[in-house]
Amino acid sequence: MAIDPRKFTERFIEEARERLGILMEGIGALDGGASVEEGIDAMFRAVHTIKGSSRMLGQTGIGEAAHRLEDLLDAVRRGSLPASPETVKLLYRGADGLSALVERLAGGEEKPLADPALLEGLAGALAATRAAPQLGETAPQLGETAPQLGETAPQLGEAAPQLGEAAPQLGGATTGPARLSDSVRVKVEKLDELARLASESLAARARMESRLAELASIEKTVFSASVDAAERLRLFRERIGRFRKDLRSELHSREAVEGELHRAVLAMRMLPLSIVFEPAARMAREIALSLGKEIECVVSGSDIELDRQIIDRLGEPLLHLIRNAIDHGIEEASVRAASGKPPRGRIGISARQTEGSVLIEVGDDGAGLHLEAIRDKALRGRLIDPDKAAALSAREIADIIFRPGFSTSPIVTDLSGRGVGLDAVRTAVVEGLKGSIGVESTPGRGLRFSLRLPPSLAAMRVLFARTGSSVFGFAAQDVSGVIDIDEDGVIEVAGGRVATIRDEFVPVVSLAETLALPAEKGRGPRRAGLRLVVVNDGSERLAFTIDELEDEREVVVKPLPAHMRSLALVSGMIATGSNELVCLLNAPALVGRSRAARLGSQKDGKGEAAERQAEILIVDDSLNTREIERDVLEAHGYRITLAEDGLDGLAKALGRRFDAVLTDVEMPRMDGFVLTERLRADEAYRDTPIIILTSRSRDEDRRKGIRAGADAYIVKGDFDQGSLLETLRGLGI
Repeated sequence: MAIDPRKFTERFIEEARERLGILMEGIGALDGGASVEEGIDAMFRAVHTIKGSSRMLGQTGIGEAAHRLEDLLDAVRRGSLPASPETVKLLYRGADGLSALVERLAGGEEKPLADPALLEGLAGALAATRAAPQLGETAPQLGETAPQLGETAPQLGEAAPQLGEAAPQLGGATTGPARLSDSVRVKVEKLDELARLASESLAARARMESRLAELASIEKTVFSASVDAAERLRLFRERIGRFRKDLRSELHSREAVEGELHRAVLAMRMLPLSIVFEPAARMAREIALSLGKEIECVVSGSDIELDRQIIDRLGEPLLHLIRNAIDHGIEEASVRAASGKPPRGRIGISARQTEGSVLIEVGDDGAGLHLEAIRDKALRGRLIDPDKAAALSAREIADIIFRPGFSTSPIVTDLSGRGVGLDAVRTAVVEGLKGSIGVESTPGRGLRFSLRLPPSLAAMRVLFARTGSSVFGFAAQDVSGVIDIDEDGVIEVAGGRVATIRDEFVPVVSLAETLALPAEKGRGPRRAGLRLVVVNDGSERLAFTIDELEDEREVVVKPLPAHMRSLALVSGMIATGSNELVCLLNAPALVGRSRAARLGSQKDGKGEAAERQAEILIVDDSLNTREIERDVLEAHGYRITLAEDGLDGLAKALGRRFDAVLTDVEMPRMDGFVLTERLRADEAYRDTPIIILTSRSRDEDRRKGIRAGADAYIVKGDFDQGSLLETLRGLGI
């Protein structure tokens, strides 16, 4: 369901005007000499509500202005900024600016933007308090001084001149595609080589034209009326044999020149990985600083080159893996010390060339994966079949972290753990970069993600396999081998077929059945035994039965036309010499489909919640926010009860049993933290999922919410209903 902001805009305007009245009244009281304690909480809540509601409606201008004003009020509330006449004057200015934005929205302006001078003024006053803390106060929290990720923090690539605009957030709202510069620097020797090859290509064309003239001469001689039939046949055989030999030589020569020319052009598009590795290392340190952790980031292999098209798309998935490593993997310094580790964590980013591809690894020396927790979470979220859960291998359990909607993180924010993170990384790597991704974990010692990428998306080496009358292509970097085995070499294990390949059990499936190809009739005799194409997806292998291996060569891969882009199992098209089109199969997606069948997922991610009719209590002091959340959840089959603040929510929760509670933080009478603690103290709500959905994004607030007992803490940005729904499903609701 898509939210229609227009439906809620009028109500938001009314609510914002009411909250602005509370704000102006409070500023007036401060101006009149009232103490800060008398009305500062009401003022803060008023601006906080405007910020949260505006962000849910996608009103980024109003949301940003409210956010800056809220920070200023928070500084006054904590005492780091005195309620001086200058401060009051700035608060008046901020309130007037916020009010003007609301009135512009009321006047029909679709998305009014805040005055940059106002935003700078509010931010400048706050920066002054952070630069010079008041006597006796502690220094600001690390999470406060660093910009919040996903809001004002620079995206990977902004620090590097080669990477232009901010990269889009995976799985979230995009701010614009990350693009390299439209121009590249090319060494003179590369241009000289290109010019030489172009000249040779022209010369080869001239020789081909000469061969055409020679063919015309042969025709004239052979079919001359003055030559008898026997002599005509002799001349034809002699001349045409020589012509065929010369033509074959010319074709080989031209093929060699064109191959060199193609490689030279591709080489001009190649860029070093340092373009993304170096900004990634800087961002790793900034992320660690914002979380109060110390790390060292070690980079190697940054001189390896990839096609600029891959470099252009690599930054965001790489950054997401680094975020994941720091937030989930690297422990707090005290925890590391207790386990005998140095207090400073280690992040490694490396690259190396291997078997016609480039292997990029992102690793950490943190806690690694908790496999039992992953299995339990997947069972609660109905991502795997309970009957098959006990039989899953460690590799299969680890692979669950790439499933849509899965996250073991209790903090669901833009940083990580939103239920779309690693799934989106896999999608970006497999579908966008035509590569594969795998994970290896050593409990207590660390985690390593491995990305195997082709050097170029424009051309790659492809194996052509035939099944029935259809021919399909496999990217060579996805194939570990083509082998022949006897029929009795395949055995039944746990309801599936496997073969022993290089001392490892590898699942065996029919390519025709996987692709749902129609059964063919009247085929000739079958080959003795089975021919298998063994493909890789990270550390997992799968063997497909085929009829024949037709060919292997380097080809140009064309992107899918618009009407075929929804075909997950096909990643591109290849034109053959006979002008036929062959589908390039997405091997990791094929492996994923087979894996999903083996895991026995109990839901398809759509409509199951509607069948269960789970009951959810929504607690928020903003009527507009309550209505938006209710509309979204009711559209997906949930039954909703509303409460207008924490005290009202507590009374309704204790009056009946709910399957889940969704609460804001800043509310009168009782805030969301206290509500969560009170509910957790009640036996009926000890294990009930509680989700905090708020615009308070500081790290200390996130940790406070989890300590209070919340299962998830979602930061309101531009409201991402998908994140909320996937979080509910991940909690088994």
